Parts: sequence; C-alpha cells; structure tokens
Amino acid sequence: MTKQEYMDMYDVIGIAMEIHNNLGRGMAEQIYQEAYAIEAKLRGLDIEREKKLQLTYKGVELQKIYYADFYYNGIIIEFKSVEEICSEHRAQLLNYMRIAKVHMGLLINFGEINLHSERYLYQPDDDSFVLLTHDNYKSYITD
Repeated sequence: MTKQEYMDMYDVIGIAMEIHNNLGRGMAEQIYQEAYAIEAKLRGLDIEREKKLQLTYKGVELQKIYYADFYYNGIIIEFKSVEEICSEHRAQLLNYMRIAKVHMGLLINFGEINLHSERYLYQPDDDSFVLLTHDNYKSYITD
C-alpha cells in the first residue's frame, strides 16, 4: 500500500466521521449511504456507489451479482448500522475484496456510539487479509 492509498482510506473514513457527527448513530444503512454520496460529491471525490461485483468460474461469469456499497480508488467500502460488527460482516467485505481483486477495504459501522471502522489489506499471494491498526499500518506502507 502506498502512502497515497493510505491517505485515500483516511479520507474515506473522514467523510464517514462527518456524517456520524451530523446524523448520529443507528439509522438505516441507506440513510448513511445517501448522505455519504452527497458528502463525497461536496468534497469533490469521485466515489462509485453500489459497485457491481461479478464472480467468474473457469472463465464463465456466474449469475450471482454482488454490490459493494461504495468503491473509491481501489478501496471497497461497506457500511453497517448495527450494534456491533460481527464475523459475517467482515466475511462480506473480505469476499467482496477477493471478488473485485482489490487489496484495500473498509468496514464502517454507524450503529455504535462512536463511529467504528476497520481497515483491511488483501494479500492475494497467500490469499490472506490483514487488519490494519495504529500499531501495524506503517509496516504495510511501501513508499
């Protein structure tokens, strides 16, 4: 991950913080999605809403289509508005990252008292994911 890619993730979370500060917690996901699209546009960021993700099997596109909430500069962004993020929410984001062949993902929860976000890196060489924290993110920045 480059320093710019890290800063892009930082910008995405900043928008979510602004929305959480203005709307509070616990509303429907769709409310936050709509507000996010508005705030991103106000900030001049070209963020794609409802990014279509389609899986292939042996060169054939499968009929099942998934939609990530947002996509921005190589980052899959998934929103939740729940009391607490659980393993199924994480699995959804990680699978979306794998399907899209994207190495960065954000899981953002608007349902908690304080905005909760998790940043992930996908490492396709060994098909693994890393949760970026304040303690380890610097070791994943390449320049």
